[in-house]
Amino acid sequence: MSEISKTYEPQAVESKWYQYWLDKKFFAGDARSPKPAYAIVIPPPNITGVLHMGHVLNAAMQDILARKARMDGKEVLWLPGTDHASIATHLVLERELKKTERLTRHDLGREKFIERAWGWKEKHGSIIIQQLKKLGCSCDWTRERFTMDPEYSRCVSKVFVDLFNKGFIYRGKRMVNWCPATLTALSDEEVDMEPQKGFLYYFKVEVAEQPGTFLTIATTRPETIPGDTAIAVNPKDPRYAAFIGQHAIRPLPSELPREKKLIPIIADEHVDFEFGTGVLKVTPAHDKADFEVGQRHNLPAVEIMTPSAMMNDLAGADMSGLDRFAARKVAVEKLRELGSLVKEEPYENKVGFSQRARVPIEPRLSEQWFLKYPSAEQARRCVASGEMKFHPDRWAKVYDHWMGNIQDWCISRQLWWGHRIPVWRRKVTSEDGGLKMEQGEDGRGNSLAGAHSTSSVYVGVDPPPDPEAWEQDPDVLDTWFSSWLWPFATMGWTGDKGIDSKNETLKKFYPTTDLVTAPEIIFFWVARMIMAGYEYMGEMPFRNVYFTGIVRDKLGQKMSKTLGNSPDPLDLIAKYGADAVRFGTMRSAPLGQDVLFDEKDVELGRNFCNKLWNACRFRQMQGGEAQGEIDPGRLRSDEKWILLKLDRAISEVTDSLAAYKFSEAGQTLYRFFWSEFCDWYLEASKPVLQGRSRQGPEADAGQPKDPMPPPAGAAEEEQRTNTLAVMDFVLSHTLRLLHPVLPFITEELWHGMGYEHDMPENQGGQTIQFAPWPKPLDQDFKGFYGLDDCYIEIVDAKYELVTQGRNLRREANIPFNKKVKFIFKPVGAVPPNDVDVLKVLLNAETLEITLDYQPKKGTPTAHSELGELFMPLEGLIDLDAEKARLAKELEKAALEITKVEQKLNNPAFVGKVPTTVLQEHQKRLSDWQAKQTYLQKALEGLGEK
Repeated sequence: MSEISKTYEPQAVESKWYQYWLDKKFFAGDARSPKPAYAIVIPPPNITGVLHMGHVLNAAMQDILARKARMDGKEVLWLPGTDHASIATHLVLERELKKTERLTRHDLGREKFIERAWGWKEKHGSIIIQQLKKLGCSCDWTRERFTMDPEYSRCVSKVFVDLFNKGFIYRGKRMVNWCPATLTALSDEEVDMEPQKGFLYYFKVEVAEQPGTFLTIATTRPETIPGDTAIAVNPKDPRYAAFIGQHAIRPLPSELPREKKLIPIIADEHVDFEFGTGVLKVTPAHDKADFEVGQRHNLPAVEIMTPSAMMNDLAGADMSGLDRFAARKVAVEKLRELGSLVKEEPYENKVGFSQRARVPIEPRLSEQWFLKYPSAEQARRCVASGEMKFHPDRWAKVYDHWMGNIQDWCISRQLWWGHRIPVWRRKVTSEDGGLKMEQGEDGRGNSLAGAHSTSSVYVGVDPPPDPEAWEQDPDVLDTWFSSWLWPFATMGWTGDKGIDSKNETLKKFYPTTDLVTAPEIIFFWVARMIMAGYEYMGEMPFRNVYFTGIVRDKLGQKMSKTLGNSPDPLDLIAKYGADAVRFGTMRSAPLGQDVLFDEKDVELGRNFCNKLWNACRFRQMQGGEAQGEIDPGRLRSDEKWILLKLDRAISEVTDSLAAYKFSEAGQTLYRFFWSEFCDWYLEASKPVLQGRSRQGPEADAGQPKDPMPPPAGAAEEEQRTNTLAVMDFVLSHTLRLLHPVLPFITEELWHGMGYEHDMPENQGGQTIQFAPWPKPLDQDFKGFYGLDDCYIEIVDAKYELVTQGRNLRREANIPFNKKVKFIFKPVGAVPPNDVDVLKVLLNAETLEITLDYQPKKGTPTAHSELGELFMPLEGLIDLDAEKARLAKELEKAALEITKVEQKLNNPAFVGKVPTTVLQEHQKRLSDWQAKQTYLQKALEGLGEK
C-alpha cells in the first residue's frame, strides 16, 4: 500500500491520472486485438459549442459503457470528433464580424470568410474536446475526427455523386422553410413549432360579379394579402358553392387598378369548414398548403418578400421596404381605412422558428437540391423487428411513424462554410458577351443545372479537368448530410459498398455497439445514419440506441443560458470534482426520462467520494498489506452478511447497466457502499479490529454481564486478519463496480490500497480500467464460505434491533454520543461477538443480557424478533423536566392542528387557494397529527397519560 492522504483533493488526482492514461495509450482501440469488439461513436458536438449539462449526461453515460466494456475484457473503440455546424458557425462568425468590424460576410467574400471560419475552428473548435477530457472521457483521441477533414469531406462528395447517379438526388423549385436571419433553407427537422399569441384578422372582399356582396376571410398574416392569387372555398360548403368560378376583389395593394386586383374564387377540399369563416385566402408563394392548392389549380405564385423577409415592391407602396412584422401593422391599418377590416380577435397558434437563429421562418419558393431517402424500408424494418433496440422502447413507435411519413430531404443550404455541392455548370457566353450558366432538367421536369450525361454539367468528387470553364454550385450541403455518414466515414471508409477487407478498423469495430444520443435528433441523425448504414455498409450502423432525457432545473424548466438556470459544468468540476459531477448527474437520470438537475445531487456525489476515500483510509490505518485468502472457519455472521450483500449489489449493478438503467445502478452503488458497507459492516467490524471481540462458543441467554475481553492473543489476531481479508475483498470489488462511474478516485485508491499487485499487468496491474468486472459469487464460492441466505435475515434482524434502540434514544431526547445502559432480553442464544457488535452500534456503556429483567413502568422498550431491548432512564434524564417538555410540545401540536383544521374547514379558503397551497396545508395537518401521536406515546412511556 501507499499512504492515502487525510483528505481527497480531486483536482490533483484527476489531472495526474488522466495524463497517465493518455501517456499509456489506455484509451486506444486496437483493430488487431483478439478481444471481442465494443464500439461507440460520440455524437459530434459543434465546434461552436462548450460543455453544458446535456453534454455531461450524454458523455458520462458513454464513458460508463466504454469503461464497463473494457473491464468485461472487450477491445473498446470510443471514437470522438466534432461537427463543422454550418448554420451555428455562420451565426457566430457573422455576429462577430458585425460587432468588431461592422462587416458582413459578403463584404469579405467567400474565400476570406472560409479562411476566417477555419481560423475560428483552429482557435475555438477543440475547446469542448478539452472540456470532455476534464470530465474523464476515455475516447481514443488518436482517432479524433472532424466532419470537414479532407478524407471525410471526400466521403461526403462520393455519397452525393453516388446518390445523384442513382436518381435519389434532384434539383427543383419547391416550397421550403426559409430562415430570414441566416438566409438559407432549412429542413422540417430544423424548425421548432412554438405557440405564439397574436391576432386573427377578419377582412372582407367584394365579389366582382355581385357588387355589394362580400365574403369574409380570417387570417393571421394580413401582410401577405398582396400575394393572394385566389380565394378558396370547400365545394361541399353550401354557404359558398354559388360563388365558385366567380372573382373577388383583393383589397391590397390599394393603389392597383380594379382589374389587377381580381382573383378567382376556386373550389378545393383542403379548405376547413370550421376555421375562421370557411373562406381561405390562397398565397402560393408564402404558405406550404397554399402552394399545393396553387399547384392543383395552376395559380401564379407572387413573391412579395425578399430573402431577408422585407416586403418588396409587389407588396405595394405602403409596405414596400418594411420588415414583415411592421408590414403587418400597416396592412391592418390600411384595411381599416378601406373599410375592409371586419374585426380582430386574440388568437394563439404555432409558429415555426429556426432552431439556430431563433427567428420565425418563412415558407418560401426556392430552387434547392433534394434527396429521396435510400434504404428506407430496411432502416424501418430493423427497428420494427427488434433487430436494433431502442432504449426506452417507446421511441421505436415515434421512429416508425416518422419513417412511414418521410418527405424528401432538402439538402442544400445557402451558406459558405460547409461541404460545397460537387456540381459544376459550364460557363457559356451570352449575346452581350457576358458569362451565364446553362440549365438542364433531370427528365422529371426538375431543374438540375444540367444533367450528368450532357456537356453542360459535371457532377464529380474531383473538379472538372478544365476548371476555368466551369462554375461550381454556390450552395453547401446540410450539415446532417455529412454527419449521417459518421459511424463508418470516421473509420476510413473509402466509398465502396460494404467493408473493405483491407480496412482493419471497419472489420473490427463496424457495426458499432451502442449509440447514446438525445431524442430530439432521432430524425436529424439517428434515422439518417441507419439509412446510410444500410445503403453503404449493407447493415445497420449500431445495435442499440439509448435516448437520454433533457436536463431541466428543479422547477422543470429546460436549462438554457437565456434563462440563466444552467450551471457551468467546469465550475462544478472545479468545486466538487469530475467524479462527483458524474455520479450526481447519473444517479438522478432515470431511463430515458428528463433529469431534474439540482446541485445538491453533485454535492451528494462529492460526499460519496469522500466516504469512499475515508473508508479506504480507515482500512489502511488498520495496518498490513492487502490480505489474500479468507478463512471460512473464521467468518462471523456480519462478514457473511456483507459478502451476500456484495453478491446482490454486483448482480443488480450489472443488470442495471445492461438495461441502460444508469440511475438504478447509481442508487444500488450508493445503498450498498454507504449504508450496507460503511454504516453497518465497518461499524460492526470495530470490536474485532480494536481487539474487543470475544471468541468462543455461543453463550446462552444467562451469560455474564458484559465481561471485558482478555488481551489479544493469536486467535484474536487471526480473526482480525480474516476480517481485514473480507474488507479487502469487498473494497476491491467495490472499487471495480464504481470505476465506470468514478474513474479518477477509483484509480487512485486502486493503487493506494495496493490491489493492483494482485492482478496481471493487462488485468488491473497497471490500471483499474482493465481489472475484471466483478462477477456474482457462484455456488461453489458460497458453499465453501458457508454463505447461506439465512445470514441476510439474521443480521438484518440484528441491525433492525440497533435501529430501534437508536430510536429509543431519540424519543427520550438523549444524544447519540452519550453512552447509556441497555438491557436485552433475547428469545434465543446470543453469540459473544454479536453482543460486542450490538454494544458498539448502540454506543452502549453496558449491554446486559438477561432473561429475568422486569422493567419499571415507563422504561423505553423496543420489541423485535430477536427479543426485547430496554433503556432504563435512571440517571439519564430529569423525568419531571422531560414530562414538562413533552407536555409543552403537545400543547403546541394541538394549537397548530386547530389552526390548520380551521382553514381546511373554511369553504372560502378551500375554494380560493391554488391546489398546491391546499396540498401543503393538508400535509401540514398530517405532519402535526403524526407528531401529536408520537408525543403522546412518549409521555405514556414516562408513566403519564
